[in-house]
Amino acid sequence: MGDSSDVPALRRGLAILRLLAGRAGPVSAGVIARDLDLPRSTTYHLLGELVAAGFVTHLPEERRYGLGMATFELGSAYLRHDPLERLAGPLLRRLVDQVGTTAHLGVLHGGESLYLLKERPSQPQTLVTDVGVRLPAQLTASGRAMLAHLPAAQVRALLPSSEVFVRRTDRGPRNLPELRRLLGTEQRRGWAVEDGFVTAGFASVASAVFDHGARPIAAISVTFRHLCEGPECGETWPDLAAHVHRTAAELTTRISGRPT
Repeated sequence: MGDSSDVPALRRGLAILRLLAGRAGPVSAGVIARDLDLPRSTTYHLLGELVAAGFVTHLPEERRYGLGMATFELGSAYLRHDPLERLAGPLLRRLVDQVGTTAHLGVLHGGESLYLLKERPSQPQTLVTDVGVRLPAQLTASGRAMLAHLPAAQVRALLPSSEVFVRRTDRGPRNLPELRRLLGTEQRRGWAVEDGFVTAGFASVASAVFDHGARPIAAISVTFRHLCEGPECGETWPDLAAHVHRTAAELTTRISGRPT
């Protein structure tokens, strides 16, 4: 940088990112060029640079472009600067007092759930979900609470192959079709449930937090001891989920977000 000719290119690249962030799914280069009034050659050049840097993902079969992993990393970096945690902290402590179980604030970090905050009751149980821990998003209630409100193409970009569908126990979605069915159920229900997907003998419920564009930016979850025989018990814990949902809705309001 330093050359004044770089500034217009930077502005145009940022305009592309803003456009992609405002769309429900990936778009073609032609649409980007039209909406931003850019020459096609310039559009393809900028997209190539953004793809190489990881800020944009190219979907060759669809001939479309969507946000890349680096944009999620930037969002996560912003969140690590504490504004969300400071607003969420008192709400999590109140939630723990209400339900008596461990509560978390998590965000998506690529295809993983990243835990930013953890509040524990006076007699906590040992959990793997500690601050800074990352777990496969498709296994955690907090991860799926957010994935359930993302466009299908974005979910596919985050979890592009069967190799990412690792399992920690004998439960949890094994592939993208199974995950989509689970996300559909949880979106209709209004909260996500994880019963032994992460650690045998523990379950979680979670609800998403939304930004000003009604996009999922984080999730509130609670984790508790639950022993279940067989593949799954089918429990959804609606009373507990109501407390979690109210907490997530209040955090959405505090960040000037808009719920779906």
